Amino acid sequence: QVQLVESGGGLVQPGGSLRLSCAASGSIFNIYVMGWYRQAPGKQRELVATITSGGNTNYADSVKGRSTISRDNAKNTVNLQMNSLKPEDTAAYYCYAIIQRTAISTSFQYWGQGTQVTVSS
Repeated sequence: QVQLVESGGGLVQPGGSLRLSCAASGSIFNIYVMGWYRQAPGKQRELVATITSGGNTNYADSVKGRSTISRDNAKNTVNLQMNSLKPEDTAAYYCYAIIQRTAISTSFQYWGQGTQVTVSS
């Protein structure tokens, strides 16, 4: 089994900062991509940021310049530092990873259970 466990969500005032963390555990051979998606009420889940095992990053335009994604390949963790938060950043944030469990297995997508981020005064 593979688990993604998020932490770091909460309530923050507009203009504030928050750091989300996610740790992958279980039977893992390789993690190709780790990242974050978010889903606001009544909206579709959308990409926030991803990072490959080689360190290549991809950000949604809505968070570019305000967020930094990083990962520790040795610890199978990914972090998302979000600054200058806006009310429209309010959403449930989901950790995401593409994981190969053994040397001969196919890679699959895995999701965490989500952590709520609320930006409000």
